[in-house]
Amino acid sequence: MAKHNTLGAEGEAIARHHLEDNGYLILESNWRVGHLEADIIASKDNFIVFIEVKTRTSEDYGDPEEFVDRKKRQSYIKLANAYILKNNRHEEARFDIISVIINEQGTKVKHLVNAFTTVG
Repeated sequence: MAKHNTLGAEGEAIARHHLEDNGYLILESNWRVGHLEADIIASKDNFIVFIEVKTRTSEDYGDPEEFVDRKKRQSYIKLANAYILKNNRHEEARFDIISVIINEQGTKVKHLVNAFTTVG
């Protein structure tokens, strides 16, 4: 496995633990429909939450969450619609981003709740 894939998998595992520690129920990891993929799908407080995880070794080029661009947000919205229809879910959908920095200084996790919406 390439180094960036290993880092990404480690970041997603850290994100799942963070979510579980904060009362989220993990429904899916790396759920795919067509060419679209959600890193994590979870539920909490009557929300179904679609979570993009961004993992980096530093913030030298900006915060990891800054790399969730318009195209990625649109993909998550399409994916969420497909998941909700396929699984007959009735909760309100929410889109979160978890950024994970892993380096010699340790691990830093930032959870952006409702990071983007379907409007705008």
